[in-house]
Amino acid sequence: MTALPARFPVTDAQIDLVVAEFYAAIRQHPGLGPVFAAHVTDWPAHEAKIAGFWRNAIRSDRSYEGNPMRVHQRAGDVRPGMFIPWLGLFDTVLRRNLEPPTAEAWSALAHRIGESLMMGLMRWNEGVPVLR
Repeated sequence: MTALPARFPVTDAQIDLVVAEFYAAIRQHPGLGPVFAAHVTDWPAHEAKIAGFWRNAIRSDRSYEGNPMRVHQRAGDVRPGMFIPWLGLFDTVLRRNLEPPTAEAWSALAHRIGESLMMGLMRWNEGVPVLR
């Protein structure tokens, strides 16, 4: 089986740095921090899992197992509008730590994923079943 090419060039160290800085910013955010704090009890484990998510999304590394939509739906207190500041913080971290082409490519991917999660949560909150 041939591996898919990476969507854009990024190292494991860069992924780890972006994830760590992003979650440091999340913990300080007045709106998002309390929501994450209610669900994340082990930050290093959470960050490792999300770094695996990004490795899979960017490079098809298969280093992530999970269903982000289901996790966000079941949390119960995640609202679609929360992805707007989430993406803003993420973009800030990307621009601070990566070369512009890589930051832009990763941002575009994050925004596509974020929009998908927002739409899924809107349907979930309205009681519309999400087809899989």
